[in-house]
Amino acid sequence: MARFSVRSWEHLESPVYAVIPYVLLAVSMVPTTIQAGGSWPKVRVAAGLMVLTAGWVYAWITRRPTLVERAAYARIYFAGFLVLSAALVVQSPWFGIFVWVGYLHAGAFLRGRWRYAGIAATGLIAASSQVGGGLPKLEPYYLAALGVLLLVNVGIAGTVTFFAMANEREHEERRRTVAELAEANQRLQDALAENAGLHAQLLTQAREAGILDERQRMAREIHDTLAQGLTGIITQLEAAALAGPTGSARADVQAWRRHLDNATRLARESLSEARRSVRAIRPEALETARLPEALAEVAGRWSTLHRVAAEVTTTGTARPLHPEVEIALLRTAQEALTNVARHARATRVGLTLSYMEDVVSLDVRDDGIGFVPALVKGLVPAQVGGPAPERNPAPGHYGLTGMRQRVQRLAGRFEVESEPGAGTALSAVVPAIDAGGTP
Repeated sequence: MARFSVRSWEHLESPVYAVIPYVLLAVSMVPTTIQAGGSWPKVRVAAGLMVLTAGWVYAWITRRPTLVERAAYARIYFAGFLVLSAALVVQSPWFGIFVWVGYLHAGAFLRGRWRYAGIAATGLIAASSQVGGGLPKLEPYYLAALGVLLLVNVGIAGTVTFFAMANEREHEERRRTVAELAEANQRLQDALAENAGLHAQLLTQAREAGILDERQRMAREIHDTLAQGLTGIITQLEAAALAGPTGSARADVQAWRRHLDNATRLARESLSEARRSVRAIRPEALETARLPEALAEVAGRWSTLHRVAAEVTTTGTARPLHPEVEIALLRTAQEALTNVARHARATRVGLTLSYMEDVVSLDVRDDGIGFVPALVKGLVPAQVGGPAPERNPAPGHYGLTGMRQRVQRLAGRFEVESEPGAGTALSAVVPAIDAGGTP
């Protein structure tokens, strides 16, 4: 069995309602003609009224349906409909079949109290047809029957109209809800499309930022390992050249051999660090030792190499930290020591590693010649949320810039204090992220 959807029924509703008045007029005319019993004058009057009524409905409802949407015109139409319906019922009670259309049109075109007044007037005409039609009589039995039928007709029609109106309001509310949902869904789709575009843009920016960060990381790695190692090798070779054997002083030969041995060791360490950088693993000093021990080992080798006293102090309770944190602090210490060897002319260096509850800090102090920080291009006290570091630091100052970038990458703070003749102190403070955390 075929089924009709709600949309199919709604599609059929308007044509059915449009043709019902004409059908009921024709149906009412058939028994009227039969009951006339050959009285053609009566049939002609009834037929004339039927045509006039059909023309009235056609002019207002079929021809110009939008006209009755206005309240005043709807009342004019319905008043004419009632007059013609009453005339038809006077001619024949069978036209009470057609009068039923008045309930439909009262509910469809009248508004407010006029709707119920139209239903009551239609019920009165229908009751007149049910008591026999013709002109009204003032007989008690006629009036009593007319009153009872009026109450029945109006009660039934009013109840049906009330529920029809309730269903119409509910249907309209559902339609409005569906329209609002469709609009909201369209807005959501537009927002999703916009978010997809923004997401793609963010991915592109993140990819570009990742590439730039990786380039900077590799630059720091090369500077912190190969450049430092090569600098040490060059220093040792230059010292060896100055202390070359003259054939007369054995002390010079020993110094020359010591410098060559140091240069050989630095070359091997640099080669090891180069291989490690390619594999992107932890610094060699952190492979077999914790950060305090690794820091002491680096400082000891540096002190032996440069013959400058370097003392390492650890405060607080040492604990394993995230590899990125330990690498950043160890590289900062290595670069700070390299700067001391190249520029400070110091006789003592102190490194203090402090473990606190939320942060860990590294302080490096020397008693060298110092400098004026404001005169060093690119050296700006850095803090979280501060200005972005320079992408291209001035030649000769990459060490300070690299240390600052490395610390800032971990949301840390890097500061340098110095003045001529008073030495230099630098401090790196980073979050104390435990091993296994997310930097």
